[in-house]
Amino acid sequence: MKIGIPKALLYYYYGPFWKTLFSELGCEVVISDDTNGRIISEGSKITVSEFCVPIKIFNGHVINLTEKGVDFIFIPVFYKLKNEWYCPKFLGLSDIVKYSLPEYEDKVLMAFFENKKSVENEDEPYLALTEKLGVTKGEMKKALKKARACQEKFRALSEKGYTVSQAFDILSGKEAPEIKKYNINIALMGYVYNVYDNFVSMDTVKKLNEMGVGVTTFEMLPEEINAPDKKAMKEPYWVFARKVYNSALYLLDKGEIDGIIHLTAFCCGPDSVIGKLMELRSEEKKIPFMTMRVDEHTGDNHVQTRLEAFTDMIKMKKKEALV
Repeated sequence: MKIGIPKALLYYYYGPFWKTLFSELGCEVVISDDTNGRIISEGSKITVSEFCVPIKIFNGHVINLTEKGVDFIFIPVFYKLKNEWYCPKFLGLSDIVKYSLPEYEDKVLMAFFENKKSVENEDEPYLALTEKLGVTKGEMKKALKKARACQEKFRALSEKGYTVSQAFDILSGKEAPEIKKYNINIALMGYVYNVYDNFVSMDTVKKLNEMGVGVTTFEMLPEEINAPDKKAMKEPYWVFARKVYNSALYLLDKGEIDGIIHLTAFCCGPDSVIGKLMELRSEEKKIPFMTMRVDEHTGDNHVQTRLEAFTDMIKMKKKEALV
């Protein structure tokens, strides 16, 4: 059986877990191609125009997988985590796909997550797939154990400072590269599917590194940093928005970053809230802050110019501080 996994949205956070899970169940796992112009174009054509570019990209990856002849396409639907909610578009992801691509409805393999713990530590959503996959609950539990072990390795690599892309490579058997030290360090705050989809971010991490700038992203921080703050009067309402926001506050308080770039997709509702909150806190700490908003029309030169201007400003500021 061929199981397709779209290389989009939270694949960049749970990809190692899902790949291991289905492989251990004896399935042939097929990952969609890297995001490219055709994938974005195809996804945009069949998606409601008001949706953000990550959703349009997701639909494009679903189309890409159907062209690869998969039997099922795994589509996780994220509802809530304890008392927090996921982005509304995550809640309706399978319905978005079915509405946009009704001819592929029978290929949808949906897992519904209403978590008490976390996506990787819940059995129920995966046990619900056993009949469709033709496996026993015992086989599923055994595969889940292997998948969790892989996910723990992935998270450990991230917390050491490896990017998601580097961690994927290391898990696939490549040699771990040296983690470089930089004199200038920027917090690149954004959801993993914006930061690490290189077509969306225009390879922002690589561009910054080539400019002599180190990059810290939210998933590189220990999980307890991203946990809800019970003492806080009010926190962001959405799971990953809270992770990004709390990470920014932690890095600002720690005082080891020279600037913050908020990488966000046009039309993202949660980001319109946390982006402003991060900007206000950055102003209090006198740390440069820049919002870089992207959509399917964003060009490489635009991103390059803005990154160069922002990093040049930081370098000038540091130079003046030494005088």
